[in-house]
Amino acid sequence: MQIQLLRSFVTLTLLFVASISSASPFGLSSVAAVVSTSAADSSSASSANPKTFVFSAIPDQDEANLQERFDKVAVYLQDQLGIEVRYIPVKSYSAAVTAFRNNQVQLAWFGGLSGVQARRLVPGSQAIAQGSEDPFFSSYIIAHSSTGIEPSDNLPAAIKGKTFTFGSKGSTSGRLMPEHFIRENLGDTPDQLFSKVGYSGDHSRTIALVQSGAYEVGAVNYKVWDKQLAAGEIDSNKVKVIWRTPSYPDYQWTVRGDVNDSWGPDFQARLTEALLGMDDPDLLASFPRSGFIAADNELYQPILDTAISVGIIDAGK
Repeated sequence: MQIQLLRSFVTLTLLFVASISSASPFGLSSVAAVVSTSAADSSSASSANPKTFVFSAIPDQDEANLQERFDKVAVYLQDQLGIEVRYIPVKSYSAAVTAFRNNQVQLAWFGGLSGVQARRLVPGSQAIAQGSEDPFFSSYIIAHSSTGIEPSDNLPAAIKGKTFTFGSKGSTSGRLMPEHFIRENLGDTPDQLFSKVGYSGDHSRTIALVQSGAYEVGAVNYKVWDKQLAAGEIDSNKVKVIWRTPSYPDYQWTVRGDVNDSWGPDFQARLTEALLGMDDPDLLASFPRSGFIAADNELYQPILDTAISVGIIDAGK
């Protein structure tokens, strides 16, 4: 009886293994490899440092461009800090702020407005570094050739009545500051001034939309325009810059105020030093910036004041 039961068990086991082998297009050896790999991954995960330092950035250009750019920054920071560092992409400016608020990321490359929003949500967070060009940032107003609008030292009144696209609703250079200067120079809100107002989502799309004629006029980050123009990605016969805004402070690295609790009492200082010491031409070109300089929250008070005046931020919150 026992022998018969044993034979039955062996038979069922062999049938089970055979069924797995035949069901898999890679055969039995592949099944064993998967089991072995899973076990190795589990062992590796359990021995890895659980305190991975994670950062993100506002999606001001296409995702592939950002992934390549910030993966290199992750490698640099990992080497400098001696801990595991990872970049994660986000789909929108508001998603970057939310990830920072929820401690899904501890560091972010924000624009002026998104940085202000994030720091208001996470008390103790600090702007610690900005690009050398960021204290004097600006936006371009661009127009399709069909409008006949020519470049000017003053914002051309001829943009009234045209279709107009900003970048993301949360963009400093693609929405907040251009809207501020439009109101200041033309005396009304975009909804009242233009026949149609859109939000492209990022600067590259703004350029593409105006170049194609889908929108007649738009506002764009001057750095993105200059980089794409130099790369031959803009047809100057179809779209051109008609006005440059006055300067304002923009992008910065902002870090949560509680990072020292997880990575040591001197971590924020070491992180700041690493960012300010970033001098690899390839890394800097991907931003693009000539270098990084120290920053603090007070530098972005003009952005907060403007966001309140335009109605993007509630002064009471």
